[in-house]
Amino acid sequence: MAKTKKKEQPVILITNDDSIYAPGIKALAESVLDLGRVVVVAPDKPQSGMGHAITIGHPLRLQKVPFIDGIEAYTCNGTPVDCVKLAVDKVLHGKPDICLSGINHGANHSINVIYSGTMSAAMEAAIESIPSAGFSLLDYSMEADFNAAKVYTRKIAIQLLAKKVDKHLLLNVNIPAVDESLIKGIKICRQAYAKYEEAFVERKDPHGKIYYWLTGEFVNFDKGKDTDVWALAHNYVSVVPVEFDLTNYELKKKIESWKF
Repeated sequence: MAKTKKKEQPVILITNDDSIYAPGIKALAESVLDLGRVVVVAPDKPQSGMGHAITIGHPLRLQKVPFIDGIEAYTCNGTPVDCVKLAVDKVLHGKPDICLSGINHGANHSINVIYSGTMSAAMEAAIESIPSAGFSLLDYSMEADFNAAKVYTRKIAIQLLAKKVDKHLLLNVNIPAVDESLIKGIKICRQAYAKYEEAFVERKDPHGKIYYWLTGEFVNFDKGKDTDVWALAHNYVSVVPVEFDLTNYELKKKIESWKF
């Protein structure tokens, strides 16, 4: 009788931008611990707001570190995107089945997706044909309660592993900072049109030299009820499918008629 081939465990790559020492990444790893072989490669220090930056001016280093029993984990002195690149090339020596980034301490809805190191790490994986999702909890505190977030990260990870999804699939997932009992479910959304109204506060250091401190207020210009901002305000987990092709196809059609 022929032996049936044992199905290999799926490989789940986990990363973030808040560093490997942030509570959010441990919550994410715990939520999917039994779903496959979990490998963590994350920055050795906070990298929020790094966007899709990569390191080209100095050496990158990987260091194996203790994390959670049963999980192989490494820190990297580079950016979140560097972590994904090194994980694929030097840690896994191949592509994982999925990549999960987060759970970020703070929102990455609407325009935040442009600046987010959390989402850029997930996007880098998607560029490498690895279905990916970035997760964020709307609570900036390092003492944030991740219990509800863990429930929903697990739900989405299970779907990513179970479905035959597009290899470039990329989801931006934001979770309201409320008790699980108050969350109404998951809503598939579009990205709200919103931005930060920013200002630089001018100050002087102890030596009398001027420096600037960025401040700003998040302003939502979009009143649609199908947006991530609306969903989160009404206690839904927002899921926005994102793509890295930034081509404006409607504008492309118009420009093709221009006479140069």
